[in-house]
Amino acid sequence: MSEPVSRQAPGRGVPPLIPAPRVPGLVELLDRVERAVATALTPVTSAEGVSRDGWRVLLMLARGGGRSMGEIATHTALPAPTATRVVDRLVAQHLAYRQGDPVDRRRVLVHLAADGRAVVERVCGAIERRVGTVLGNARTPERSQLADLLEQLATPADQPV
Repeated sequence: MSEPVSRQAPGRGVPPLIPAPRVPGLVELLDRVERAVATALTPVTSAEGVSRDGWRVLLMLARGGGRSMGEIATHTALPAPTATRVVDRLVAQHLAYRQGDPVDRRRVLVHLAADGRAVVERVCGAIERRVGTVLGNARTPERSQLADLLEQLATPADQPV
């Protein structure tokens, strides 16, 4: 297998081919981690009656403040119509609610309802217990370092960590 390269337009002061750094097996490991997370999350969120996309919206809302539909769609990487359907379901389940923006009366913001907060706490608790079982319950420097590295991986390159 050849080494991945970054292609740049020649003649712009940048070499046309720059080898990308490789960590053998990293992509496969990340794929396995993603599947393990999905395997752990799906039964817990399903038991709460929340889809994976609904879960992502609830997590975003749990950070506080109201969010516009545009913010929700962008953050969850959902097309706007899909984000609207997901929010509609969360509102119907009394996990979220809509309220007019007090600053801009043309906007509607989505907020986490008390029942939604309870779902987030139950699901996070279940997943954190699973992680504790796998990684151990002690707060070690390695766990903090792992959290920091995962945050860096999950943050788009154009956003500060």
